[in-house]
Amino acid sequence: MKLSHIFCITLAFLILVACSSNPVGNTAVPQPAQPVALEKYLGRWYELARYEASFQEGCEAVTADYSRKEDGTIRVLNSCRQDSVNGALRTAEAEAYVVEGSNNAKLRVSFFWPFYGNYWVLDHADDYSWSIVGEPSGKYLWILSRTPQVSASQWDALMQRVKKLGYDTSLLRMTRHK
Repeated sequence: MKLSHIFCITLAFLILVACSSNPVGNTAVPQPAQPVALEKYLGRWYELARYEASFQEGCEAVTADYSRKEDGTIRVLNSCRQDSVNGALRTAEAEAYVVEGSNNAKLRVSFFWPFYGNYWVLDHADDYSWSIVGEPSGKYLWILSRTPQVSASQWDALMQRVKKLGYDTSLLRMTRHK
């Protein structure tokens, strides 16, 4: 592929991202609160809630599986059920790498080369039982847990943390699980 074609595709993608219709839920996204121990972060996460995004439209029973690849990068496998917890399975595989100097709290993720997105672990439990993930624009937010449901008190505590990070919780879309 010619360099001019790659440039045009990249420019079109950047314009599309900049014009995204997603509302901004946080105009001052903070830096991640603490380092991430990648070996503890790897494994399965269940999405409890998210800011809705076109690439996840209709997704229920959302999971994300992270594993280390031989070359040191991270394999990302996102799965969801379309339109209901029993709907058709959709999957998307990506590769991620840690941003140097971020204490493992910032990743760059690519579902198709050469395009990368930001994935910031803004906060997490000491035991890695939950995680709050965002990115610099404030248009995307994910609340993740190691289990598909959490107690009411744990949910309230997570909402307080999300608010403390500056996010508008009224924009959250709850994810249904079986």
